[in-house]
Amino acid sequence: MTVVGKRRGKKVAAVEKVVAGVASKNPTVIAVKTADSVLPRIIGFGIAGTGVAHFVRPELFESITKPAFPENTREWIYANGATETVIGLAIANRPTRLFGLVGLVGYVGFLGSRIASA
Repeated sequence: MTVVGKRRGKKVAAVEKVVAGVASKNPTVIAVKTADSVLPRIIGFGIAGTGVAHFVRPELFESITKPAFPENTREWIYANGATETVIGLAIANRPTRLFGLVGLVGYVGFLGSRIASA
């Protein structure tokens, strides 16, 4: 892809790489571009914010936590809040994003098994 004119900015070069990656069916170029997007940061901070909310207003989470954790519900609310905060911050930070996503899958699996066995 060629650009007409004297100005070739970084965004134009990045778009050219993505277009070249799509044309050559090279997923590496596309993965690198999407890994830098702002969406994982927003999702990560959203999950972390929900985790912090477990500590600020734990009573909001009692009704949804009690069926899966009938004993020591308040302790589980705090444990879930800590887990969500750590996972969210890991997802928001690019170097730890993969660990955060693996942690999220494990956490969702754990919660799912608790809900299914309740």
